[in-house]
Amino acid sequence: MYICSPFAGNTEVNQEKARKYCRYAVDNGCIPIAPHIYFPQFMRDTYYGERELCLFMGTVLLTKCAELWVFGETISQGMAIEIEKARHKGKLIRHFTEDCKEVQV
Repeated sequence: MYICSPFAGNTEVNQEKARKYCRYAVDNGCIPIAPHIYFPQFMRDTYYGERELCLFMGTVLLTKCAELWVFGETISQGMAIEIEKARHKGKLIRHFTEDCKEVQV
């Protein structure tokens, strides 16, 4: 499952939340893919060229996932791009609260 949640803003808090969402996916028998946890380990989101490369690499990973799981009410610019790419690729998109409760949108 592709984990879609905010990164920008308080990146430390947002990455901790993303780790929680990944754990939720694992607890539900899924393999989580969360580029916004992985790529910042060696890429700089603050540089335009690297941000664009991260978005591209995330899109490549998204094509390998069965579903996109959106967490939280806030949809960042990067998340909006991921959601649109998932729609374009015909991926199932599911929405969850920050407490990992599925909601209908």
